[in-house]
Amino acid sequence: MIRKLLRKVFTRVATPVRSDPALIPVEQHGIRCEQLSPAARKTCAVLQENGHKAFVVGGAVRDLLIGHPPKDYDVATSATPEQVRALFRRSRIIGRRFKIVHVMSGPETIEVSTFRASQDAETDEHGRVLHDNVYGSQEEDATRRDFTVNALYYDPGTETIVDYHHGVADIRQKTLRIIGDPRTRYREDPVRMLRAVRLGAKLGLSIDPAARAPIREMAILLENVPAARLFDEMLKLLFSGYAVKCLTQLREEGLHHGLLPLLDVILEQPMGERFVWLSLENTDERVRQDKSVSPGFLFATLLWHEVLKAWETRTKAGAPSQPALFEAMDEVLDTQARKLAITRRIVGDIKDIWALQPRFDKRTGKSPYRLIEQPRYRAGWDFLRLRAQSGEISMDIPDWWNDFAHAGHEQRENLLRAAPQGGDAPAKKRRRRRRKPATGGEDAGLNVESGTE
Repeated sequence: MIRKLLRKVFTRVATPVRSDPALIPVEQHGIRCEQLSPAARKTCAVLQENGHKAFVVGGAVRDLLIGHPPKDYDVATSATPEQVRALFRRSRIIGRRFKIVHVMSGPETIEVSTFRASQDAETDEHGRVLHDNVYGSQEEDATRRDFTVNALYYDPGTETIVDYHHGVADIRQKTLRIIGDPRTRYREDPVRMLRAVRLGAKLGLSIDPAARAPIREMAILLENVPAARLFDEMLKLLFSGYAVKCLTQLREEGLHHGLLPLLDVILEQPMGERFVWLSLENTDERVRQDKSVSPGFLFATLLWHEVLKAWETRTKAGAPSQPALFEAMDEVLDTQARKLAITRRIVGDIKDIWALQPRFDKRTGKSPYRLIEQPRYRAGWDFLRLRAQSGEISMDIPDWWNDFAHAGHEQRENLLRAAPQGGDAPAKKRRRRRRKPATGGEDAGLNVESGTE
């Protein structure tokens, strides 16, 4: 009897635990194939027709379940990158850390990745994954994903969701839960800590306590992340439409240190804090209304009060105003470059906006006419108005420029005559009066009054 009981216990322990996924039909999740982009449907169809597994995966499925329109689509497949590339004429293989294929269809680009294996990834001394080109099964691929809500696979052909880690249930319970041991997963990719904050704020999900607990003490691992990748993640966070919530959460989790090294200083200044939050609220509103947004403009606002401080320090030391401004700009941007790989184009936009600000002080002569013709005038004026809204300058200044930009010629002349002539007006040079040389006498070659020859 005892022997029989032990045999049952041994058999139960030795038998592998089944990890069959939940197959959720369209009647339960409600996502119809027509809701997907044509390019995503076509990519899956071509792969499936050629004998490969193919699913829309990750954020697009998650967003459709929550009711957010997806901004892009990823496809996971059993096909290797080379096999995917062979099936699509307009495609290319990219990536060093993990090879993926960009499939272009009309204006859309679908990112196609091969199922990843759950082991054998190359890591550094901190546990961060460096190379991960080992392919595996769909089950292993699901285990390698970061959060349960991102490990959802949608088959456009059957309209079924394949769920390995109860991601659909977590969405319904408004919980963001990490797959596997949080500490191990954060070591593999420290950016997951930032992603947890961004997804929680954007989707209205509470971070699971087990996933939240290690974040503050492991934040130092972000120093090991390449600057370019950190910058990409910061852009996603700032342009999520929930930047205010994200930054608030970042501060609570202690993750803002090291991302924008000067962010603490900015937010501790009464004037700077209001300026920054106004800019973030404005950006969030534009994103939600599907209006265009500019990384250059947003970073210009985040760093403006540091530029002001450095500029003032130089001018007080006797440096000319304009060169001092450009030196201050370079100093602040160089500090940021140590952590964030801000692209050259964005740096150019930031500098253009900052360099225009002193020019708004000149409201005489031909200067206003030249300024409103500048390609970056509108961005510069928006920045000027934000400065006024935060209380840094008078609202009369952006109002005057708005009137001037939209006025006719006669109205503009009236505005110029009515503009303040104090600090705005450049000092006029007095013409020197030439004296006629004296005829005869010892002082014929000498101007006695000026002492010059």
